Amino acid sequence: MKLDTTLFRPKLLDSLSGYDRAALVRDMGAGVTVGVVALPLAMAFAIASGLKPEAGLFTAIIAGFLIAALGGSRVQIGGPAGAFIVIVYGILERYGPANLILATAMSGAVLFLMGLFRLGTLIRFIPVAVVIGFTNGIAVLIMLSQIKDFLGLKITAMPADFFGMLHTLSAHLHTLNLAALLVALGSLSLLVGWMRLGRRLEHTRYQSLSTIPGSIIALLFATLATAGLSLPVDTIGSKFGGIPASLPHLQWPEFSWDSARFLFMPTMTLALLGAIESLLCARIADGLADDRHNPNQELMAQGIANFVTPFFGGMPATGTIARTVTNVKSGARTPVAGMVHALTLLAVVLVAAPLANHIPLAALAAILMFVAWNMGEWREFLHLRQYRMPYRLTLLAVFFLTVVFDLTVAVEVGLIAACLTFIYRISSLSRSEAVGAIDHPVLAGHEDHIQAWRLYGALFFGAVKLVEAIEDQLHKPVLVLDLKNLIYVDSSGADALMNLIRTCRKKQIHLIVCGLMHQPLDIARRSGLIEHLEGRLEPDLAAGLTHALGLAPDPAR
Repeated sequence: MKLDTTLFRPKLLDSLSGYDRAALVRDMGAGVTVGVVALPLAMAFAIASGLKPEAGLFTAIIAGFLIAALGGSRVQIGGPAGAFIVIVYGILERYGPANLILATAMSGAVLFLMGLFRLGTLIRFIPVAVVIGFTNGIAVLIMLSQIKDFLGLKITAMPADFFGMLHTLSAHLHTLNLAALLVALGSLSLLVGWMRLGRRLEHTRYQSLSTIPGSIIALLFATLATAGLSLPVDTIGSKFGGIPASLPHLQWPEFSWDSARFLFMPTMTLALLGAIESLLCARIADGLADDRHNPNQELMAQGIANFVTPFFGGMPATGTIARTVTNVKSGARTPVAGMVHALTLLAVVLVAAPLANHIPLAALAAILMFVAWNMGEWREFLHLRQYRMPYRLTLLAVFFLTVVFDLTVAVEVGLIAACLTFIYRISSLSRSEAVGAIDHPVLAGHEDHIQAWRLYGALFFGAVKLVEAIEDQLHKPVLVLDLKNLIYVDSSGADALMNLIRTCRKKQIHLIVCGLMHQPLDIARRSGLIEHLEGRLEPDLAAGLTHALGLAPDPAR
C-alpha cells in the first residue's frame, strides 16, 4: 500500500530541491535579521498577555521552528502575535495558567484537524468586514492595555474587560511616573523617526541601514538611558526577575473534563483566530515571494506548534505579518530562514539573557503601541461610505463588540450578520420570469391554457418564495417550468418543487419541467423528485412548449 505523501507534505521538502550555498547564505542572513526583530516583540507580547517575557521567547523559538519546518509556506514566520493578547489575558484572568495550557493545546488539535480534513480554504470565506472589525478592535484593546506601562502607573492587576480597564486606569492616573512616560515617548519617537528615515534610505547607498529594525534601536537607547541615568522605572529584571538562560522544561498541569468543557469557546476562538491570521499572513507572503502556499499543510503545522509549545512554557502562536514581510525583504527564499530565526533567538536566550534585565517596560509598551497602530486598518472607517449598509453594520458591530464585550461574541455576531446578508443578497438575485408569446410565438393563441415560467439563480431556502408565488397562480390547465438557468437547488428548494407537483395533481394541472441539469438534476435524483416527474421532463424550453401544446385544447375549436 502506497503512502499518500500529499496528505502531509511540508514546503521544506520541496524547497530543498536544488538548494545551494548561495540560498543558504541568503536564508541565514534573513533568519538572523528576523530573529533580532522578533526578540523585543516576543517579550512584549508575552508581558502584555499577562505572562513572563520568556513565554514569548520560548514560543518564538519552539513554534517558530515547527511552523517553518512543517508549514505550507516557504517564507512565513510563526510566533506569538498581538492578536492573541486580549484572548490570552482573558483566559489567564478567568481560568488560570494551567487552563491556558489546556486551551492552547486543544486549539492546536482543532487546527490540525482543520488542516487534515482540508478545511483550510474555508477560512477564505470569512468576510473582510469581520476580519477588519476584529483586527481594529484588538488593536484598540492592545493600545489600551499598554497605557499602564506607558505611563508607569502603579497597578497591581489589570482587568481584561474594556470598562474595567478604563475604570482602573482612571483610578490610578495619580501614580503617573514621569520618567517612564519620557522613556515611552522617546522610544515611540525613535520608532516613528526610524521608520520614516528607513523609507528615505531604501534607494540610496545607505539602504543597508534601513534593514535594522526600529524596535531594536528604540530598545537599545531606552535600555542605555534607563541603566545609565538610573531612572526609576520598572524593568524586566525588577518586575519578573529576569529571563532564565536555559532551555524550557516540560510542564504538565492537572487536567479535568470540567475544565475542557468550560474552555470550549476560548479554544475555538484561539483556533479560529490562529487560522485566520496564519492564512492571511501566508497569502501576503505569496504576493511578496511569488509563491503559493498550501493552506491545509499550514494549518496542520500551526496545530502541531500550538499543541507542543504550551507544554514548554509557551503561549498561542500563529503567522506574523510584520516578521514575515521582514523575512522576505531580507532575502529569504525557503523555510530554512524561519528555522534560523528560531535558532537565533535560542542563542540569544542562552548567551545574552542577563542583558534583558535592564530593558524598561515603558519601552516595550511603546513598541506594542506602535505595532497595534500599524496592525489596525483605520482607513477602512473613512471608506465605509463607499459600501452598502450591511457591510458597514457588520464591520462596526464586530469592532464595537470586540472592544466592549468579547472577541468570541464579536466574531459570532459578525459571521451571523455576514451569513444573513449573503442569504439576502443571493435570494434577491434569484428571480422568476414569465414566458410569453412575444419571445415564443408558438404560445400565440394558447395563453389561456398554458403558462410558462423561467427560474434564475439559486433555488434555496431563502428563495423558495419564487415557487410558492407560481403555486398561488395556478389557474391554467398546463404549467411549463424552465429550470435551465438554475445553478443550485437545496433540499428546501427540492421540497418546494415537490409541493408544486402535489398541488398540480390536486388541481389536475399538467406540469412539464425543462432544462433540469447539473447540480439541480443531481439533487432531483437524490431526493426522489425525478420519480414524480417521469414523462414530464424535457431537455429545453422549446421541447417543453411543444409537449405543452399537445396537452392544451385546440384554440380553433
